Amino acid sequence: MTNKPFDVAKLQESIRQFGELLGEIIREQEGEAVYETVEKLRRGYIRLRKSNDPAARNELMGFIDSLDVDMLEQVIRAFNTFYILNNIVEEDFQHRERRRKIQQSDSQLWQGSVRRTILDMANDGMKAEELQALLDQMRYTPVFTAHPTEARRRTMMEIQRRIFLVIDQLTLDQDPSERESLLRHLKAQIQLMWRTDEVRNRKPTVEDEIRYGLYYFRESLFEAIPTVYRYFERATRIAYGWGAVTVPSFLRFGSWIGGDRDGNPFVTPALTRKAIRMQMQLALEEYIERVNALRTILSHSTQFITPTEEFSAYLRNEDQRLGLGEVAFHYTKTNFQEEPYRRLLSIMHHKLQATLDVVNARLSGEYFRPSRAAYTDVADFIHELYLIRDSLRSHNDHVIAGRELKDLIRLAETCGFGLYKLDIRQESTIHSETVAEVLQLSGLCSNYLQLPEAERMEMLAELIQRPRLPLPHRPKLSERTAETLEVFDSMVEMRSEAGSGIFGAYVISMTHSASHVMEVMLLARMAGLIGYDAERKLFCNILVSPLFETIEDLRHITSVLTSLMENATYRELLAASGNMQEVMLGYSDSCKDGGILASNWNLYNAQKEVIALTDQYRVKCRLFHGRGGTVGRGGGPTHEAIIAQPPDTVQGQIKFTEQGEVLAAKYSNVETAVYELGVGTTGLLKASLGLLKKRGPYPDEFLSAMNDIATMGEQSYRQLTDWTPGLMDYFYEATPVQEIALLNIGSRPSHRKKTVRDKSSIRAIPWVFGWAQSRHTLPAWYGIGTALSKFREATPGNDKLLERMHDEWPAFRSLLSNVQMALYKAEMDTALEYAELAKDQESAQKIFADIRNEYELTASEVLKAAKQEHLMDDAPFLQYSLQRRDPYLDPLNHIQITLIRRHRRFAEETGDTNSSWLPVLLRTINAIAAGMRNTG
Repeated sequence: MTNKPFDVAKLQESIRQFGELLGEIIREQEGEAVYETVEKLRRGYIRLRKSNDPAARNELMGFIDSLDVDMLEQVIRAFNTFYILNNIVEEDFQHRERRRKIQQSDSQLWQGSVRRTILDMANDGMKAEELQALLDQMRYTPVFTAHPTEARRRTMMEIQRRIFLVIDQLTLDQDPSERESLLRHLKAQIQLMWRTDEVRNRKPTVEDEIRYGLYYFRESLFEAIPTVYRYFERATRIAYGWGAVTVPSFLRFGSWIGGDRDGNPFVTPALTRKAIRMQMQLALEEYIERVNALRTILSHSTQFITPTEEFSAYLRNEDQRLGLGEVAFHYTKTNFQEEPYRRLLSIMHHKLQATLDVVNARLSGEYFRPSRAAYTDVADFIHELYLIRDSLRSHNDHVIAGRELKDLIRLAETCGFGLYKLDIRQESTIHSETVAEVLQLSGLCSNYLQLPEAERMEMLAELIQRPRLPLPHRPKLSERTAETLEVFDSMVEMRSEAGSGIFGAYVISMTHSASHVMEVMLLARMAGLIGYDAERKLFCNILVSPLFETIEDLRHITSVLTSLMENATYRELLAASGNMQEVMLGYSDSCKDGGILASNWNLYNAQKEVIALTDQYRVKCRLFHGRGGTVGRGGGPTHEAIIAQPPDTVQGQIKFTEQGEVLAAKYSNVETAVYELGVGTTGLLKASLGLLKKRGPYPDEFLSAMNDIATMGEQSYRQLTDWTPGLMDYFYEATPVQEIALLNIGSRPSHRKKTVRDKSSIRAIPWVFGWAQSRHTLPAWYGIGTALSKFREATPGNDKLLERMHDEWPAFRSLLSNVQMALYKAEMDTALEYAELAKDQESAQKIFADIRNEYELTASEVLKAAKQEHLMDDAPFLQYSLQRRDPYLDPLNHIQITLIRRHRRFAEETGDTNSSWLPVLLRTINAIAAGMRNTG
């Protein structure tokens, strides 16, 4: 381990020390028997990892089988708590390593650090005005989605944050008594974590999920956002000098939580309105707190400074506009007469509070007449902050203007009053059926669903262009159609209430044709989101993002978008809304559908096609990447993922989903959130260099080779998942997917339709989750070994070509790097134990043999192409982390298998799925997810 690029001994010592603290707590709280059981399993499986002994393995498995439900629960909780603690220690260790590197030379900074990226660009000859042009076009938008696939409770997250902070304060050279005090505090927090139930006792509501998303702003992002901007400002100053480059506020955040109704009957229009008000509430509370702090700081007196005339005139006008009666809020007209900044900040505080009062009243369902002091637009608030900033600068208080005040400006520009932009998502057939019903009841068309695509497009375009549309009476509509129309009405209402920028995109899942987009435009027209102003000028207040998610849809993306761009009405609507077309690409479903190779390659080509097409029609384009947490759903390191996009397709803007355990891993702690936002935005900056000078495509021989490899990989994957008899029975019986559906991890059902053993029915998340828990992880690698092997053997020299592709093509290197992680997390001996759960053992063993053979072939082929001896040699920290976890995962997997057997036997015998084993079984799902640091 001496060749590791980090201090292994220091990390090992920390983990050992904190593991011993946990051991003390278990012994003190639960007794010697529990402690000894945990230790017997821990030590036994560590020995097995070092030297496999079948007799010792059978003895340990027999020991697990002999344990009762209470003891099993304690063992599971012990391992789960250890993993959580281990994750925190590793996160803090990485933070310390980055902090240490910052003190060293710029060349020692990590890949993707802001300072290193900007300095490298300057050293490569980029001029200040070129960097400015890039920064001015940047828009980096993570979108939080309601897929909490690790069922982490907010209570547990708050405890874990406290543990992180205590661990970060511990150093070896500090005063012994101070260190002892911190260790006692740490032990208390670990004990509190042990005493807190990590599993939800009920399924979360959509409202719970909204709070889950808001948590990260309160705990980390309100601090992390200004810090990232400061890093950019510092880097540009070092590289180009003071004032040469101005860093704009390029971060934005989005959310689907409360807006994603695809397959989730609990996301109602009322809940969408509530989500927006909850967002506003949090943003306004933060601004009130910060304005209050500024009022304490900016105590400048007119005896010593003279504000700008613009500031003074604005303050006089606000005093006059609000009047003494309105301003008797807390400070009368005589307060702060000689402290002008405090005076204006007091007025701003009052206006923010008046705005918050309206939001709170609406959240409570009360009628509330807004005060005339309430803000109507965040632009007014930002303008006031600018007035204060410019005035401070005018009397040489630049330093004061550049700290807390600038941070608040950054937050207001990034988050607005709405905190983030809420996307709405719905499945295409809902819109088609809604339009069909409305047209039939209006007497406009009785057979819309039977019309050919061309006739649909013609009819929809003509209806959108009409000055007035006849609408059916709402009481005659079916319940689902009425609710669909109410969604659009709510968008009109909330734009008025929360500001015109409150919504992001309206995402149409399962977009198969251009009419699916035009149907949404017609529904928007009916609601008043589209129409004509008093001067007969067309307006369009909706951005529609078609989502292409299956392999077939990705292959048809050009024909669908061409049909849209050729439609004159649609082009007019685009022009009216800013000439921006957003296109969403689905990683999860395409990977589930055709496998990792077909998904990656079709997504790569789809991006090139979309950009070429929108360039042809002179339309701006933003690609929206629907990535999950795991490799099997498009996951992987953000910096590398962005750089790996096709050349010249990233044009300053990128939008992508942040899902499940990724949210907790990236944004639970300020320190890590700053790092993740930093490497993400520098990745965007690097990938956008084509805006200055086109980079051109990679060599044709690379593209041709990848096309052949992807075709063979898809064939191999479909051979297993679509064409192998009994595969879906194997999946449902040899993985805990049936039990995962019972875990309280999300408000949305796990299947699109009533549960049937069909690949098209199950959602991508449980598909990946089930294979991961049972240590197959096959959605992320299956088919690659066969494809690479056949390609290598097809033509002499192909082996060298694969090596060149890995060395010279970021997309191919990123793919193989992510695949290595999935292969490393797989464990075929453990997967075989799960295979023995299947009822038809003859079929199951044949299927497992195919899986194992492909696994071994894939590992071998990937290592050859990457010129590595071992999996994940290219990611030594992650390799070490996972290596240390395996001896702890092994007993958990066997405990899970034991509990699945007991639970299913009980269900078969009684017909009751609510066995005494189920709650403990569900704990194993959480624990294994924490150990693997991946779920769905």
